[in-house]
Amino acid sequence: MEVKDDKSKKLDKLLIGMHAIACVQFAFSVYYDYTYIVIPRRVAKMHSAYGGKFKFLTFWNAILQAVFFFVCLANDFGGSNELSPTKRPFLRRFKDFFHASLAFPVAMFVGVTFWALMAVDRELVLPRAVDPYFPWWLNHLMHTMIVVSTIAEMFTAPRQYPSRLAGLGGLLVFMAIYLIWVLIIYTKGGIWVYPVMEVLSWPLRICFFLVLFLFAAALYIFGEYFDRLIWGQTRKSAGKSGKKRKSK
Repeated sequence: MEVKDDKSKKLDKLLIGMHAIACVQFAFSVYYDYTYIVIPRRVAKMHSAYGGKFKFLTFWNAILQAVFFFVCLANDFGGSNELSPTKRPFLRRFKDFFHASLAFPVAMFVGVTFWALMAVDRELVLPRAVDPYFPWWLNHLMHTMIVVSTIAEMFTAPRQYPSRLAGLGGLLVFMAIYLIWVLIIYTKGGIWVYPVMEVLSWPLRICFFLVLFLFAAALYIFGEYFDRLIWGQTRKSAGKSGKKRKSK
């Protein structure tokens, strides 16, 4: 049985606290948005159109992050947060895949695209007319804290990335499902989820979708690189120490 030193115990407590806070904040943001945010049709007709809250990738992502950090909590108590465990428990394997393929790239995708479009023209993503109905703190929970939380997870908890085929494939399948959903909403409700799509012709929309898919793939690869940058040297040092112990 492994005996943990004081440093490991403190790190475990830090992870449990961070994961609990993140899980609660995203679960609360989903609950509050779904229960209390009502935007009149005269202000922004897409909010009351077919699909409800589930039209928006931001809402999907908030649910995704709440579930992910719940998985993190379950792993804290019943899995493993070791750097390179000899045999990864199921919870750890699931958590690693979840973060690599969905939680990190989707959070970054939502945060980066939202704030980039806000900088260009906020009317394309969050019109000023919506401000009285959508509080600023909820906006930051769903569009800013997602980035902060997923980067904090990168720095505080190690992970083993899946094969690129599996990880990137999982991300692109998720993005394809959401794109199909956007097209269903347009077919059923006659409205585009995001105003930016309304001002584009079909050829430009197709190019826009392709660029977003490529951007999502780039974020996945960035996640791989970022993970190596943070944990790569530590893994090498741990591997060398393990070899030295075996040779004795």
